Amino acid sequence: MATVDLTTDDFEKTIMDGGTVLIDFWAGWCGPCRMFAPTYEAVSEAHDDVVFAKVDTEAEQQLAGQLGIQSIPTLMAFRDGILLYREAGALPQAALEDLVGQVKALDMDDVRRQIEEQRTEGE
Repeated sequence: MATVDLTTDDFEKTIMDGGTVLIDFWAGWCGPCRMFAPTYEAVSEAHDDVVFAKVDTEAEQQLAGQLGIQSIPTLMAFRDGILLYREAGALPQAALEDLVGQVKALDMDDVRRQIEEQRTEGE
């Protein structure tokens, strides 16, 4: 699957309906972003069951601000609407492939149970 561009309008729907969703926050003036783009695109081609999205932080400043993006590139990984990974910096292709594999392999029932336990402990 090729990458898709996300905007403020379709961000929430994409992460809630998309199953496994990776999002690359980038800008055209960012050298590391431009260097990471071919890696991100190549990995997207190998995983038809994952949504690989991109957010142009210049065009979507409000969205980037709402999500607290302070450094680019920043990569986020969601599954079933739950944020599982968030890190600034470009990943090598092998590390990105590994991240995709880890996100896909997670037992989401266990993740939801852990989130609920943390929530109830915080009350």
